[in-house]
Amino acid sequence: MDETFKILVIDDDAVDRMAVCRALFKANLDVDLSEVDNGKTALSLLATNHYDCVFVDYLLPDFNGLELVKQLQELDVGTPLVVLTGQGDEQIAVEVMKAGAADYLAKARVSPATLARTVRSAIRLHRAEQSARTANQKLQETNDQLRYQNHELAQQRAQIESQNQELIQAYRLKSEFIATISHELRTPMNAIMGFSQLLLRQYPDPLSEQQLDMVKRIFDNSRNLLSMVNEVLDFSKIEADRLEIHPEDVQFTALVLSTVQELQPLALEKDLTLKAEFPDSLRALQLTNDPDCLRRILVNLISNAIKFTESGGITVRAQQLDPEQIEIAVQDTGIGISRDHLDIIFEPFRQADQSLTRSHAGTGLGLAITQSLVNAMQGTISVTSQKEQGSTFVVRFPIHVQQLPSRGVKSPMI
Repeated sequence: MDETFKILVIDDDAVDRMAVCRALFKANLDVDLSEVDNGKTALSLLATNHYDCVFVDYLLPDFNGLELVKQLQELDVGTPLVVLTGQGDEQIAVEVMKAGAADYLAKARVSPATLARTVRSAIRLHRAEQSARTANQKLQETNDQLRYQNHELAQQRAQIESQNQELIQAYRLKSEFIATISHELRTPMNAIMGFSQLLLRQYPDPLSEQQLDMVKRIFDNSRNLLSMVNEVLDFSKIEADRLEIHPEDVQFTALVLSTVQELQPLALEKDLTLKAEFPDSLRALQLTNDPDCLRRILVNLISNAIKFTESGGITVRAQQLDPEQIEIAVQDTGIGISRDHLDIIFEPFRQADQSLTRSHAGTGLGLAITQSLVNAMQGTISVTSQKEQGSTFVVRFPIHVQQLPSRGVKSPMI
């Protein structure tokens, strides 16, 4: 230890003090010595000054060593204390060490080497204890902080759980409301479409050209509105996880051709071609799948292609990938989808054009519903597209599917 040590010697015997001080100076230690002859003065010095080590005679005029140690502890003075004992006082010194002294030394054994060793050992032990106390204090502070943070986290978790339960309840009520209102809207919309169709037949009295155009607009807008209502209702069922498939044997090409034929009028209204192409090997293919689910997927994809295609046409192609899997591709020559939007088009309520002035109306649910239907059929759906060059949606699914529990699209709130 290459440093100066401040050392206090407490002894009422001047000869003993001189012996200790002389030995310290000869011990090859750099020391700054102070001397006192009573406990009261020593306490006053120790309360206002820092010392690296204290040598104290056990028997003082006003205190004994044990009382001095206790009073220093009450004053929170952490200076290491070495008790100087007379012959036969070893047991007393041990008791003083138990009370908090660092070491004891018989006056008869006072020598430069012994004092140097005792000083170094006492200071080293004291500093190690201080480091341990500091580390323990920091550890305790850290533990207290962690306990507080854990308490805060527990409160936050409880609050989040409570809010989540409220969101789940609100989400359930919202889904029930949407399902109810959508169902209630279907009845008047079907009535409007029915009466519009009767007027379009011009029976029993013919309509003027202007009247015919107005009725046709009523019918077209009613059909579009009913389609959006149906999408919202279907999506509410999917959100509620009530989507189920009912596999049955179905003739594949017949189902696709009938669906394409059903949508031909929509394509003809825009002077678009709509055709289906199959290899001969698929003509007699029998699927075990949900025909309603497959038909809805085709309707959504073909209708979407017609909506976003202004010239050219739509082609539905199919091929068998292997004995267990089939693929349907719906290709159009429409406006296409930018690369930035390809990742979001299957998200609910998301459209490539989200502006209020967009030219193509819709709820943004069609592809989300389609993806849910494909998932329910244990299949996959993907898309490739280029702006102004068209898009191709590809659906792959098993030829024979087993009925599974419902698989819906979960709300982001849950």
